[in-house]
Amino acid sequence: MRHPNEGVLRRLLDEPAGVSDADRQHVGSCQQCLAGLVAMREDADLVEAALAMDTAPDTDAAWARLSTASPGRAATPRTGRGRSLLRRPVVAAVAAAVVLAGAGTAAANDWLQIFRTEQVAPVGFSTADVMALPDLSAYGEVEVTRDGDVHEVPDAAAAAAETGLDVPEVTSLPRGVAGEPTYQVGGKVNLTFTFSAERAAEAAGGAAPPPPPGLDGSQVQLVAGPGVAAVWAQPAGVPSLVVGRAVAPTAFSRGVPFETVRDYLLSLPGLPADVAAQLRAFAADGSTLPLPVPADYVTTASAEVNGVPATVLATRDRAMAVVLWVDNGVVTAVAGALDSDEVLSVAESLR
Repeated sequence: MRHPNEGVLRRLLDEPAGVSDADRQHVGSCQQCLAGLVAMREDADLVEAALAMDTAPDTDAAWARLSTASPGRAATPRTGRGRSLLRRPVVAAVAAAVVLAGAGTAAANDWLQIFRTEQVAPVGFSTADVMALPDLSAYGEVEVTRDGDVHEVPDAAAAAAETGLDVPEVTSLPRGVAGEPTYQVGGKVNLTFTFSAERAAEAAGGAAPPPPPGLDGSQVQLVAGPGVAAVWAQPAGVPSLVVGRAVAPTAFSRGVPFETVRDYLLSLPGLPADVAAQLRAFAADGSTLPLPVPADYVTTASAEVNGVPATVLATRDRAMAVVLWVDNGVVTAVAGALDSDEVLSVAESLR
């Protein structure tokens, strides 16, 4: 078995887009490579803390701090190319930054992008499935550092200025919808999940399998938004039409590949077997966002909006329908007290 060399593992931390799909898949399924990736991440964290670089760092003092901070790993001051590299913050995996449709979404330093929404696919849940689903906090700590702060703004121009998004404009309103919309905007949502093998074992009654190297204590960060919604309300205040657009979710990890996180969480007891089977069928490249759908009450269908694949949801009583699609990292949705053809017609007319 050929293992990727250290340069490839380093690139997974520094420049993940430069690593081939084959190498990604190998690392995600190879315990030896995962252990090497974890060790490399720990070394980088150690060096970053010791160097504590400013704009113009004192590299000699930094190496002295590193030698003190790293028992058993005495550092030899570098010269030539090594010094020039240190004058760039190479040891901090610099900004795993993703630019989505003109709206900047950047994770903190040393985070590896493991998921970027390129499409949406429904996952059917029954009422029994929902009742059986374990709470994510049973497997670790969940921290919401940004909650989006949804609020109303005066008009489309204010919404565009605040979010950086092109606000969708409806050129032809469907029957029963009239007047001008109100505009709601929200900022970024940022959630961090820290996995705990101890908690997972407790939640599984001691039946949880041993986690892969590096997973215990690892963190996954979800970033989504900003977003905007135009809302047309009925006299009673209930929305008759909502057209929304937001930067689609992106996930980052501290060195643990997407496949490793996904496959282990799906192996834990408590997740309904049919739901786990649907999620396992998703592509391992971390590009398909699962959309939970209450299958008891909602039907799903595939469609296209101006040539882009879309998903249509409709309540079984035909009282409401939704169509949503992802284009260039931005998800757009049209929903209302309409039928499927009507929401598709509105979607096709957006400017």
